[in-house]
Formats: sequence, C-alpha cells, structure tokens
Amino acid sequence: MSTQDLSGKTALVTGASSGLGVDFARQLAGMGADLVIVARRGDALEALKAEIEAAQKVAVRVEAMDLSAPGAAQALHGKLSAEGVGVDILVNNAGYGLYGRFLDQPLDGIEAMIRLNVGTLTALTWLFGTDMAKRGWGRILQVASTGAFQATPGYAAYAATKGFVLLLGEAVNHELKGSGVSCTVFSPGPTRSEFLEVSGQKKNPYLRLVYMESAPVARMGIRAMLRGKDSAIAGFRNQAAIFGTRLSARKMNTWVAGLLMRN
Repeated sequence: MSTQDLSGKTALVTGASSGLGVDFARQLAGMGADLVIVARRGDALEALKAEIEAAQKVAVRVEAMDLSAPGAAQALHGKLSAEGVGVDILVNNAGYGLYGRFLDQPLDGIEAMIRLNVGTLTALTWLFGTDMAKRGWGRILQVASTGAFQATPGYAAYAATKGFVLLLGEAVNHELKGSGVSCTVFSPGPTRSEFLEVSGQKKNPYLRLVYMESAPVARMGIRAMLRGKDSAIAGFRNQAAIFGTRLSARKMNTWVAGLLMRN
C-alpha cells in the first residue's frame, strides 16, 4: 500500500455497506482521508462509521440512498455541494450483477442494474470529475471486473456494463492527462463479498478455487488509483487469464467464460 498521507482529503465511496466498499473505506480512512460513504443500507453504513471513527481520527459522513434511482447522482452531488463538501477522491464501487440467461431475467431488474452500473457511475464521474478538474487535483477509481474483457454467458448484461466502465475510464483518464486528475479502472476477479447472493449464482468449484479476499484486493485498487494508473487487474492469476484472452478468438473466450460461470 502506498504510504501517501491523505489528511485533508475527502473520499466518496459508493457501495460502502459491504465487500470491497467497506475495505476501500477502511483503508482510505487509515491513510487519513475523511469519508462520505453511500449505500442503500443506512444501518450498515452507521456501523461502519462508528467503527472507523473509533479507530481513526477522521470524519465519516453517511448518505443512505439508492443510487440506482433516476437522478440519484445529481441529488447526491447537489446535496454535498450545497453543504460545502468537496470530494477529492471518488471510488465508484456501487454495482451488482444478475445471473442467468438474459431472456429469463426480469427486464426491470436489468434496467435498474444498468442505471446503477453505467448511468450513475457515469454521472458521478462527470459531476465530481468536473469539480476535481477545476481544483486541479483528484483521483477517480472505477471498479470494473475481469468480466469486462469478454462476453460472459450467464452474466451477459452485467459483463457488458463492466465493459462500458473499462472503456469509459481508460478514455477519460487519457483526456485528463496534465490536469492533476486521474481516472483508474480497477478490475477484480471473483472476490469474497455478497455478490453471488445478490446475483443468484451458486458458488461453483471454479469460484471456490479463484476467490480472493476483499481487503488485499481493495489495497491493490487504492495503490493503482494513487499512482494514477489508467487500468489495473487484481492479482497475477487474473492478469494472466486476461492476457490469455488476447491470444484467443473471441468466440473461444465467450465459450470458456460461459463454462466457468455455469452453476
């Protein structure tokens, strides 16, 4: 982990009620950053706030809201701006997947997932990124997935949303060069969290084999973000797998991804 002192900085972490979001928040607080933590479950956020403030000399602000609701990003940005809260670090971690055949999934569920994974992430990036560029410093971490690198049967729409996150983040980072602001795309593989319970997928033998723990994965993401990298993949095994997709036909990559994700 970088030893960079983030005292005096404020980090906004979305999806901070569980999994990677909790560990992003803990680790940024450990580096001295004040926090704004956002998720639907206010009770989980309040528990995290109490834990962090007891352990670190930082301020933690809780914003319990559903970021998949239309206009949620604008409402959050407007509220913080009106109260003079400037965000120096944005961790776009909120997101979820739906598992199963695309045509068997409920359309309203797919649309809500796209609003959160794509729409809200894009709006938060534009709103807070604009503020950062005006101030001349900022760091944005876009949490994508190794699913962003190939079509994934069983997670067709989810993987497509993460492909959007990957391409958007890398392009925005290029555009921001020289501004003092960077936008890093971070792609974890299967990570111990509530993801499977929410998506509806079973923990198959492949997932049991490759699972990574949340805290070290979050550390990798923060390190890449603070270095201003354009893109980073969590762990050597995931890096090797993604490199392998570049050497294979896309049709083959799709077949392998579907096989590995099968219940």
